[in-house]
Amino acid sequence: MSQDVNEIPKKRGRPPSEAAQKRALEAAHDILMADGFGRLTIEAVAARSGVGKPTIYRSWANAQELAMAALLVNPMPEVEAKGATAQAALGAQMRGLVTAFASTRGRQITMALAAADPESEFTKAFRNQVILSSRNAGRVILEQALARGEITQPMDLEALLDMIYGPVFFRLLVGHRPVSPEFGDAVVATALRAVAPSGA
Repeated sequence: MSQDVNEIPKKRGRPPSEAAQKRALEAAHDILMADGFGRLTIEAVAARSGVGKPTIYRSWANAQELAMAALLVNPMPEVEAKGATAQAALGAQMRGLVTAFASTRGRQITMALAAADPESEFTKAFRNQVILSSRNAGRVILEQALARGEITQPMDLEALLDMIYGPVFFRLLVGHRPVSPEFGDAVVATALRAVAPSGA
């Protein structure tokens, strides 16, 4: 059976503790912000965080994946998962993405992605750690909103997710227009109108 294209590949072995993942991500974020993408290695993160390399590799396949995850280590403003509307939760996620990629390192990564081979490890890392992770988080938000009756059943949930995330990543990679928090809010509001209950 083929793997779902929207599923992030699972790593083998016992999952690392949340504390170890957090230390590794924070160390990777510090290295990325201070020294840039090219200086971020698994060895450097292990030395800085005190987390063993085998543990790091159980969460991220390579340094590129770790770098992408580190860019988004503090991506979202605080939003209570329980009780937050879909618009508030998705809006917070969008603002986090915009903030991360508007940083100096984020812009450097975006420019490198625009010129990268689609089959490169760099591009695959962006797909797994940014695009698919964002979509998976958005899917949970929408499913919770559906269970609360806040939205109606979409004709195609994957198409709705594409409507939400596609415009943001398109602007990031093509660069024809700026990506701003206001743009993210507008995308979310427009997409959610398609599944708003009657009379809302």
